[in-house]
Amino acid sequence: MTSDDKQEFSITRVSEAYWRVTIDHPPFNIFGPQSIPMLDRVVTEMEKDATLKVVVFDSAVPGFFQTHFDFIPPLETTTSMAPGTTGLPPLPDIFVRLTRSSVVTIAEIRGRASGVGSELALACDMRFASREKAVLSQFEIGGGFTPGGGPMVRLPRLIGRGRALEVMLGGNDFPGELAERYGYVNRAVPDAELGEFVDTLARRIASFDKTSLADIKRMVNTSTLPSNEEVAAEWASFITSVQRPAAQRAVTKLMELGLQQNPDVEINLPRYTGKVNQAD
Repeated sequence: MTSDDKQEFSITRVSEAYWRVTIDHPPFNIFGPQSIPMLDRVVTEMEKDATLKVVVFDSAVPGFFQTHFDFIPPLETTTSMAPGTTGLPPLPDIFVRLTRSSVVTIAEIRGRASGVGSELALACDMRFASREKAVLSQFEIGGGFTPGGGPMVRLPRLIGRGRALEVMLGGNDFPGELAERYGYVNRAVPDAELGEFVDTLARRIASFDKTSLADIKRMVNTSTLPSNEEVAAEWASFITSVQRPAAQRAVTKLMELGLQQNPDVEINLPRYTGKVNQAD
């Protein structure tokens, strides 16, 4: 990363105990190899700050929280990166550290959280969604490959086996209200009230004792989080599957249809993956 690279994750220090991390990579908040060291820097700063208690992740890009991985750079750009401090590959390393951090994390979802965006939200401790504007999905099956950032090992623990399989095998969108019913998010809040709701909760958490917050999170983590070995196996599945001929054909067709360029494709990705697979 050079000094000329635009920072896709900006930190606003609301107080010593409460930060907001804003995703700002227009037009679609696509996550690419260049995003990894940027998000790693944020998580590292969180880990080093002894006074920080709560972090809210939100987005500055209308209509998008965060979307899928960037399909343009060669896969080797990502696979050649050194492992993170957990020994896991960089992206699962970041998500594991985020989940196991003593800092409480909240995703404020207004817009699409697809692929990596859904995985970032799942790595957070809590998720609150705009009832009118949030859409969550794990679309990967429509591209002929498996997810890699944790949903195969996190979602079943969160929403149950059957619903997790529906999310990942169907590859469909889950609007905020339905995501709330499934337990994909904690709560769907009217869009006009979402910001105030999350901010009020974050400030309340930030007012409590840090050691007690960390103790509660650590004990809950013990019975709810996947092991690092499970996370590593999911990433390996993703890297293998995305190189298969079926995935290469599907992604090429999606790119020809306008993936990462045409807003309609990004907004209606399940419809376009359906077209690609019907053509096959």
